[in-house]
Amino acid sequence: MTAPSAADLLAWYDRHRRSLPWRAAAGERADPYRVWASEIMLQQTTVTAVKPYYERFMTRFPTVAALAAAPSEDVMQAWAGLGYYSRARNLHACARAVMGDHGGRFPDTEEGLRALPGIGAYTAGAVAAIAFDRPAAAVDGNVERVMTRLFAIADLLPGARPLVRERVLALMPQDRPGDFAQGLMDLGATICTPRNPACGLCPWRSPCVGRAGGTQESFPRKAAKKAGATRYGAAFVLLREDGALLLRTRPPKGLLGGMAEVPTSEWRADYELDGAAQDAPVVTRWRELAPRVRHVFTHFPLELTVFMAKAPTGTAEPPGMRFTPAARLGEEPLSSVMLKVLETAGLSQPAA
Repeated sequence: MTAPSAADLLAWYDRHRRSLPWRAAAGERADPYRVWASEIMLQQTTVTAVKPYYERFMTRFPTVAALAAAPSEDVMQAWAGLGYYSRARNLHACARAVMGDHGGRFPDTEEGLRALPGIGAYTAGAVAAIAFDRPAAAVDGNVERVMTRLFAIADLLPGARPLVRERVLALMPQDRPGDFAQGLMDLGATICTPRNPACGLCPWRSPCVGRAGGTQESFPRKAAKKAGATRYGAAFVLLREDGALLLRTRPPKGLLGGMAEVPTSEWRADYELDGAAQDAPVVTRWRELAPRVRHVFTHFPLELTVFMAKAPTGTAEPPGMRFTPAARLGEEPLSSVMLKVLETAGLSQPAA
């Protein structure tokens, strides 16, 4: 069995590289800002979902200076719908650190990048390799899948990541490390897919130990995840007769930090719906709506019962809340779960 070579992967990448809005054309130097922003967006999110958000985000914040100078609520609103909102807060903090501490230029080493807010090992490796052509390992899910199959790495993830990283660095060429990193990502995304991989089209089909043994789809091997207990709560949609909706902003830190929401109860596994009226923002006649809203976060599923009520025009907002006119709802950073709540209440999704 032949050994895998970087040359084979690079030759394949030169023919089949994906055209992505954040990717520089062949022979051009990548923009560190665009690479970094795309990598943050792509965490826990698919390329297909990210593309339209990325293009709108770049139109709104075309440079790291523009992003750093923007109010936090503008950044959160532009991020709304992508989920995992701590990424948006870290993105903004990182942009400000780049401007304030580095003169608007991203550090060009893994170590320097790791020192910035919200940049972990994967993102630092990706930006260092793609934007600065450093021989750095960017190990995401696609790369884990390719390498564990290629070498039949039976150790369970995430414990196997150091070995995967070691294998990537051993294969990485000194010239074109950025293209090698992107080639690995593309190979996992388009050929070495989770199910029914197209092994016959793979540039590493001959040296792949998993393919030779017919066990490629058994890799990577992962430790079983523990499912969190479902949490329950109530969401209160208070609509004034003039169309304004009662909203509040979640605390800046924690789940959905800084995002806008209709008032809700606590989200608890032992939440009792019989006491929902005590959690309502105002005393009025609330009507329970169906169906209940179900949403899955990283660590737990959530089920919200939606209640709706009308209020006269001119009704004052409770402390810490605000009535947002219908025409301005698109400016509010509403999360995906809140958009589901509004849909249950018969309110159309606001346009950004």
